[in-house]
Amino acid sequence: MPPRSPYDDLVHPRTKKKPVPQVEAAKDVVVEDPSSGFVGAVVRCEKDVVHLEDRFGKVRAYPLGPGFWVDGRPVVLVRPKQNAPSGPQRSASGSTYVVGARARVAREGRIYVEGKHDAELVEKVWGHDLRIEGVVVEPLHGVDDLPGIVREFRPSAGRRLGVLVDHLVTGSKETRIAAEVMRTGAGAPGAHALVVGHPFIDIWQAVKPSVVGIQAWPTVPRGEDWKTGVCRRLGWEDDTGYVWAQRILARVKVWTDLEPTLIGRVEELIDFVTTD
Repeated sequence: MPPRSPYDDLVHPRTKKKPVPQVEAAKDVVVEDPSSGFVGAVVRCEKDVVHLEDRFGKVRAYPLGPGFWVDGRPVVLVRPKQNAPSGPQRSASGSTYVVGARARVAREGRIYVEGKHDAELVEKVWGHDLRIEGVVVEPLHGVDDLPGIVREFRPSAGRRLGVLVDHLVTGSKETRIAAEVMRTGAGAPGAHALVVGHPFIDIWQAVKPSVVGIQAWPTVPRGEDWKTGVCRRLGWEDDTGYVWAQRILARVKVWTDLEPTLIGRVEELIDFVTTD
C-alpha cells in the first residue's frame, strides 16, 4: 500500500459544498417551496411556523427550517430577531407605551362606535390608550338607536358621551340624527355629547387598501349589501366575519395602517371624553 499523502483529504473548491444561508422570515419576504411550487409572501411568523400568502390570497403554513428558496437560491428560514428598542416604546396608536401600567378605573364617560367591527378596530389600535385613560368603548348596533341611548345615558359634566358614526356625510340620515343628539337647550345633551363620523360606507374602508393587498376598495352599487359585494368583487370568502377577522383586522398593526379621516375622529373623541 502506498503511503498516505497529506493532500489526500483536500477537496477542490468547486466541489466543496457551501453552507445554505439563513434568511429571516420577515413580513413580505417572498419565499418558494420548491417541492410544491407554492410561492408566497410571509404574512406572519409564529414560534416554529411561517405563513405564506400567494398572489391569489391563499395562505399556507410551513415549519421553519431548510427546504425553501428565496430569489432562486436555497435558504434556511429562521425566526426574525427581536431587536431591543433603542428608545421609548410606542403603542399601536403611536403614543408612548407605558410599561407595566395598570388600567385606570373606568370613567363615567363612554365612547360608542357603530358596530362590532368598529369596536374591534378601535380596541386594536387605541386599546392601550383607552385603558390608561379609563375609557370604555361600547358598540352601537344602529344609528337609529342613538337618541334613546343618549336619553338613557344623560351626558353631563364629568360624564361625557362620544359617538363615532359611519358614513356621516351631508344630507344623510346619520347627519340628521347627530344634529338632534347634539342640540342645545333645556334638557338637551348640549356640550356634553359629541357625535363625529367618517365618510366611509363601512369601517372596512377605513383600512388602507395596500394593507389588505388590494389597489382600491371596489365600488358596490346602492341597494346591494356592501360587504357581500366587496367580497364577491375581490374573490374573497363569502363569510364576511371571517374576511374581517383574517383578511382585514389581522393585518392592521399600527395607526398608519388606517385612513387619516378615521384617526382624527377617534383621537378627537378620546380627548373629548377625558376632558374633566
